[in-house]
Amino acid sequence: MARSPTEDVAVEPVARLVGHVAVPGDKSISHRAVLLGAISEGETHITGFGRSADTEATIAAVRACGVAVEEDGRDGLHVQGVGLRGLTAPNAPIDCRNAGTLVRLFTGILAGQAWQEFELVGDASLSSRPMGRIVDPLRRMGAGIESADGRLPLGVQGRPLHAITYELPVASAQVKSAILLAGLYSDGETTVVEPVPTRDHTERMLEMAGAPVTRRPASVSVRPAERLALPSVEVPGDFSSAAPFVVAATLVPGSELHVHGVNLNPRRTGLLTILERMGARVTVYNRREIGGEPGGDLEVHTAPLVGTNVRRDEVPIAIDELPLFGLAAACARGESVLHGAEELRAKESDRIDATVDALRALGVRARATADGFRVTGVPARLRGGRVSSRGDHRLAMVGAVAGLASREGVRIEDADAVTVSFPGFFELVDGLRRASNVPEDDRR
Repeated sequence: MARSPTEDVAVEPVARLVGHVAVPGDKSISHRAVLLGAISEGETHITGFGRSADTEATIAAVRACGVAVEEDGRDGLHVQGVGLRGLTAPNAPIDCRNAGTLVRLFTGILAGQAWQEFELVGDASLSSRPMGRIVDPLRRMGAGIESADGRLPLGVQGRPLHAITYELPVASAQVKSAILLAGLYSDGETTVVEPVPTRDHTERMLEMAGAPVTRRPASVSVRPAERLALPSVEVPGDFSSAAPFVVAATLVPGSELHVHGVNLNPRRTGLLTILERMGARVTVYNRREIGGEPGGDLEVHTAPLVGTNVRRDEVPIAIDELPLFGLAAACARGESVLHGAEELRAKESDRIDATVDALRALGVRARATADGFRVTGVPARLRGGRVSSRGDHRLAMVGAVAGLASREGVRIEDADAVTVSFPGFFELVDGLRRASNVPEDDRR
């Protein structure tokens, strides 16, 4: 694996993937632990924190609002909570960088900081993403929010808030979370109705912190909280960071890979259901609770795949892994189709077009549709080639997995995009490659 001066990375094919890996802490849970720790009373000790450009932005954001955050080794934090209404507006805008989770969840919290004014900004990628989906419901709750035509920057004027019942027009855990967090400051019970289930990390952590939460199959409610207390959070391994290795071991012949300590919340692991339908051999063992979330270890063996269709109702619980599904489909027998995934067009890149372009660059027959893509797979190693990440960490990881499973290797343009969620990704890939190349007798 070689880097060029422009930070391209070349990932060469590997004969097999064998070994044991652990991935960084879950990014979504890491964001929430810092944000809820900041508005709790007392100290929150976070272990297994998933360090990345996105989660570092969350630390910087709460520090800018008067919260002390102390580092405790590589993956530990001590957050000194200031209470529900103790945040203070900084003199400068709060830079959310490229962290969509941060800007949407933090806006819900800041909307309840009555009579204070905040401004949220981000980088060019985040500034192009839609914010109207949180602005509209928060305004209905009484928040004062100004936006640039539904985009960043956001001006947030904290005001007394009113409870609402809100039906999500698009399934989104971030929008749901923004409304629930604002509901902590409302004058009654706030309810969010979901068209299909989405990630429930916010609800789980609010319950851990003592918030009055009611969960139902199709909705979740929160009532005003007097105080929150979140003494400790253990962050499980990020399933989205484990997924590239699961797909790589499925595609590379002769592989046997173990991934340890992974978050297995069923509202996050839609890719496992899809891969199982395609014929993948992924076994979950050592199931346990990790920080209030279902967790466990994964054992992955190479398996021949067959094409499948991914339905609209499956999209929210596999949203970040759908580009990897496209790659798996490229090596499966027959056609695979993704439906109902318009939301992919509003990510760090247009992930529908970006995924299809990357697959075509590798010699795959793929076509974008309005709400997904169609891939005609061939059960053989990919040709290899050159792909662009378009500055999107998920596409950079797809390129790396393709390189491992290819005949000629893959060069990934703008590979440093992985630092948004997984700064050590390529180092882990390289270490796994070296371990896999050790003769079996020497590994014993």
